[in-house]
Amino acid sequence: MKVTVEDVSSVKKVLHFEIPEDKVVAELNEAYKTLKKTAKIKGFRPGKAPRNVLERMFKKDVHADVTSRLMQESFVEAIRENKLNIVGNPQIDPPELQATGPYRYDATVEIPPVIDDFDFKGLSLEKTIYKASDGEVDGQLAMLQKNLAEKKPIDEDRALQADDFALIDYEGFKDGQPFEETAKTENYTLKIGTGQITPDFDTALIGAKKGEAREFAVTFPEDYFNEKLKGLEINFTATIGDIMKEVLPAIDDELAKKLGQFQSLDELKAKILENLESGYTKRSEQELNEQIFKALIDKTEFELPEAMVNIELEGILNEATQSFQQHGVDMEQLGMTPDSLKEKYRETAENQVRRHLLLNKLVEQESLELTDDDLENAFQEMADTYNQPLEGIKGFYSQNQEKLDIFKHTLLEKNALKLIIDSSDVTEVEPKTEEKDAAEA
Repeated sequence: MKVTVEDVSSVKKVLHFEIPEDKVVAELNEAYKTLKKTAKIKGFRPGKAPRNVLERMFKKDVHADVTSRLMQESFVEAIRENKLNIVGNPQIDPPELQATGPYRYDATVEIPPVIDDFDFKGLSLEKTIYKASDGEVDGQLAMLQKNLAEKKPIDEDRALQADDFALIDYEGFKDGQPFEETAKTENYTLKIGTGQITPDFDTALIGAKKGEAREFAVTFPEDYFNEKLKGLEINFTATIGDIMKEVLPAIDDELAKKLGQFQSLDELKAKILENLESGYTKRSEQELNEQIFKALIDKTEFELPEAMVNIELEGILNEATQSFQQHGVDMEQLGMTPDSLKEKYRETAENQVRRHLLLNKLVEQESLELTDDDLENAFQEMADTYNQPLEGIKGFYSQNQEKLDIFKHTLLEKNALKLIIDSSDVTEVEPKTEEKDAAEA
């Protein structure tokens, strides 16, 4: 077998294969020999059908099987002999196999970039020290209060007004016919003034009383989130049911107890403060990491394999899709498509790949290894975070080698980041004024 490697770029290669005729003929002969033993052909006893009959009936399948076998064997051998650490799947458009002559095909592959050793020490970094305020705790309590609010029918006999909640039945028509995107909906809770459907929809209902039916037209704006309603005029019929107001519970021990895991308001406040501080710690770490990666990327240059970017991008899209599904959000109604999401997150995926490659290089460059204590402490931290027994966590990973390898690699990346931080000049700073204002808000 003859293989030549063409360098398209530092991360992309084209392998040109030429498998000699004698190998091709031998494989075809062996394939027909095996087929002859099992083929059931009318007019011939088992094992007695001549080669020309087999070729006439099974040539396409035999050639496809032999082609697959020849490519698989030759590709694996070439990768091993040329010591290529390929990423992703090879791109191969195999030509048809002929009964005579050598078999030639090309395979395009990608490999990780070769990154030179780099100096990671002495970076000048700023670590912002965030502190949770009483105002933020009060804001979290107000959100919980809002979540536990009850909607109760109003006592007085009055018409619907802004900030009321109305239980309505409605249906939208286009050109006099029911329209799928505004199908008949019953017992829909609408807060007047928030524009859940559109602001004009709310305005058309203000002044109506319980039991009153109204007909009105709404023109949806050109930038409406639902692509299928943009710019359309829809005629609605709506009937008002109960008119309700929101009743907020008092922020006291009883509110804390309703959450099911607290016995007092002070206990709830302490947990909120803990969560806020934990979030700020992660934010500070993330900002520090961003500074590190920017500094390292600025001093190192390397190409990115398209396959690695696509793998990272696929993971980001899967997470985004799952998040939409968990929150009951329809991507199409938001005007999003898989292609638009790929375009939106491509730069993020590229940056993630650069970061992983840099950290992998540092792990290799500094010969970083995990100790048994590192792994044990990581398992314990995970058990504490998810409130699961330690042995259960360890048992899960002991039965999933691939997940364990990923987990270990993640820990090595964390150790690499810690090494950079420990070798840097880190100055602690206060949050900028606008950041403080945003936190308070």
